[in-house]
Amino acid sequence: MSEPIVKIRDVHKSFGRNHVLRGVSLDVAAGEVCCVIGPSGSGKSTLLRCINHLEKVNGGRIWVEGQMVGYADHGDHLRELPDREVHRRRARIGMVFQRFNLFPHKTALENLVEAPIGVLREPRAEAEARARALLERVGLADKVDAYPRHLSGGQQQRVAIARALAMRPQVMLFDEPTSALDPELVGEVLAAMKDLAMEGMTMVVVTHEIEFAREVGDRVVFMDQGVIVEEGTPDQVLGDPQHARTQHFLARVG
Repeated sequence: MSEPIVKIRDVHKSFGRNHVLRGVSLDVAAGEVCCVIGPSGSGKSTLLRCINHLEKVNGGRIWVEGQMVGYADHGDHLRELPDREVHRRRARIGMVFQRFNLFPHKTALENLVEAPIGVLREPRAEAEARARALLERVGLADKVDAYPRHLSGGQQQRVAIARALAMRPQVMLFDEPTSALDPELVGEVLAAMKDLAMEGMTMVVVTHEIEFAREVGDRVVFMDQGVIVEEGTPDQVLGDPQHARTQHFLARVG
């Protein structure tokens, strides 16, 4: 077995007295689509944010492509990396949030080229050519010069997906990417994500879209109260859950 592209070991995260993650361990293989489900407040989004060091862990370790996220071993303890090194390592991890977080004063094309030029130091012509190709890839070739205010929620989220891909990530994290959308716009975003999965992108997806997890996920992880309660294939976790907490959750959302 090859080394997992994402390796999480005994991760703890607290906000004050609220112990959100309670010893989470998880492996994600290259090319795998791992869907994380569970009730609100179970720690799903916090886990994603820890993977790219948007939240600092209180215990445990996370590696992406064999490099520890946010820290380096320093004898018998961890040393937090300088911001510049954190940003460099984070560039390999794309993230799509619930809210689109596009720059409102920039066009779709400008939103995509900002980071490749500023962080990766790509020549503008190269960054713009890649941005146009990515917008075409998510079905928005005709929206290159459109500002976010002129786009629907679904279109804005697809621009956000293209923007994350512009950084050439090895892993894509999705934090409930359809939860802020009107129901009729959900399908277009899920279709773009399905295309990514078919192309072999490694994806960790926090989602309430159970059918997406069933159809696209290689593995489903059910979290509750800061721990992984159950994980396995979609058929195992969604079709024949073994834990009472998983059964109760699926009965309520299904």
